[in-house]
Amino acid sequence: MEMVCEKGGIATALNAKIYGNGSETLVLAHGYGEDQSAWQLLLPLLACYFKVVVFDMVFSPNVNPKLYDPQRYQTDFKGYTDDLVCLLDHLHLHNTIYLGHSLAAMVGCLASIRRPHLFTHLILLSGSPRYINDGRYYGGFERSEVNETYKNIEQNFTGWVQNFAPKAAGQNNTAAGAKFEKTLGRMKPYIALSAAKTVFSSDFRHKLPQVMVPCTIIQSKKDVIVPQLVAFYIKNNVGGDAIVKILNTEGHFPHLSAHNLLFRVLKETLQIKN
Repeated sequence: MEMVCEKGGIATALNAKIYGNGSETLVLAHGYGEDQSAWQLLLPLLACYFKVVVFDMVFSPNVNPKLYDPQRYQTDFKGYTDDLVCLLDHLHLHNTIYLGHSLAAMVGCLASIRRPHLFTHLILLSGSPRYINDGRYYGGFERSEVNETYKNIEQNFTGWVQNFAPKAAGQNNTAAGAKFEKTLGRMKPYIALSAAKTVFSSDFRHKLPQVMVPCTIIQSKKDVIVPQLVAFYIKNNVGGDAIVKILNTEGHFPHLSAHNLLFRVLKETLQIKN
């Protein structure tokens, strides 16, 4: 992907698209197992007020799998952060509002540390600096559970997808679960495993004090991937101003399962007036 960035082809490589023509730019970045279609319910609403940028993360099934280099993307989030910064530079964007879901929330935080002028506001949706429990820190997963996940992805990817997707989306959100299962199931299994290892092995708690861009942390009331406590941990540890907004909904994908509720919170957060 470094070569793609150098040649200026990253927007094409990541299928970047721009909707709306507002005076402010809103960047939407999806999480693991998704693609830019994750925003399809929110996009028509947000495009009425903003210039909205969507793109596919490199692990997305819509991106040429040859661009996914495990050595570049598996060790930490630096590769993803490089891609985001490169994309914004290529599109000549700065002072943007960034909405990142799940792993993309931390990617936005890391990009803001490196290039704070790129962002005026970070919206961290269902994000976590660390997923594995560590002493008094409760990330939601024991290491043994994570190792079992790796094993299931490697040995029976289709079965794992069918089991994991509805749990992650929330048992009562069948439409969201079906949507997530469809995109997750389209991933190359080796990419799905590599990206999962990157996510679950990540620990960016030490980076949070360096995040000075104002943050709004949005979290579902019940999320089997990210416990509610994590949202308040982020708030208490980032360097800049931060607030937490808890959605009265279940699941890791409120943009799929409760988009109208999420939009109301975004309107309030971004001071959108009808």
